[in-house]
Amino acid sequence: MSLPDTMRAIEISAPGGPEVLRPATRPVPRPGPGQVLIRLAFAGVNRPDALQRAGSYAPPRGASDLPGLEGAGHVAATGPGVTRWRDGDAVTALLPGGGYAEYALTHEAHALPVPGAMPLDAAAALCETYFTVWSNVFQRAGLCGGERLLVHGGSSGIGTTAIQLAAARGARVFATAGSDEKCAACERLGAERAINYRSEDFVDVLRAAGGADVILDMVGGEYLPRNVRALADDGRLVQIAFLSGPKVALNFAQVMVRRLTITGSTLRPQSDLAKARIAEDLQREVWPLLACGRIAPVMDRFFDLEQAAEAHARLESSVHIGKIVLRI
Repeated sequence: MSLPDTMRAIEISAPGGPEVLRPATRPVPRPGPGQVLIRLAFAGVNRPDALQRAGSYAPPRGASDLPGLEGAGHVAATGPGVTRWRDGDAVTALLPGGGYAEYALTHEAHALPVPGAMPLDAAAALCETYFTVWSNVFQRAGLCGGERLLVHGGSSGIGTTAIQLAAARGARVFATAGSDEKCAACERLGAERAINYRSEDFVDVLRAAGGADVILDMVGGEYLPRNVRALADDGRLVQIAFLSGPKVALNFAQVMVRRLTITGSTLRPQSDLAKARIAEDLQREVWPLLACGRIAPVMDRFFDLEQAAEAHARLESSVHIGKIVLRI
């Protein structure tokens, strides 16, 4: 299939607010060794996109400067050495960048088949959140069935994913959210107790339940010492973002005496091999749950590609429940 020379895209005109996202025309990239070119139908919108737009999350070397870390569509071309995909295959993919465009490149091992009969709009909302949750909650923190997981930001894309996946694998899930409506959504997804952080103290709730074995946090700031208090002995705190800042005074004596683990990661800078191993785990352990409908991405709202600034404004307002997706 012949490829066009140019494509529609959304670029970051300068670091700043959502208004700096501008429609543009870019050359269609060509796949190199081990790469696939995807003709995107939909692309997910995520917090790291907003951080990149603000100038605080630079793309890795060699990646597109366009925002967008996940999407779904069809393989349009393959580079030398690619064996697992053919032109026309329907895929959902983790992208190193470039998702806010009609075409995007990724490593062949970072694309996965669309689960079952899932439509492409929902498939586009999978990879960034599922790669993040799986690698942090299950690979890094080792959450097991029967353990208690506390998910902060339970109504976010990450939160709704973590709640469903942990509950499906037999964990007891607790979540925090900022309204009664969001708390109700978390409980419908499988949380046994959702905590409105505006009116309740999650530390008290978790300590009464025996403490959290694992906490997934993207807030940081003053949540860090509170998370330590909310952990059970031998508990694990996994940090994936710092919406309230990365610095705080913390009593590490509690970490030593109670044998706590504080860890965390970011996904985008990891090696191609590390991401490929996450993808292998997901296809084996999680994709069957998605294919049969046991779990599913929670969809908030769709925007056209040229409405990317509006999508970012909604993301940063925190009124959304689940994933925001661009229609390419």
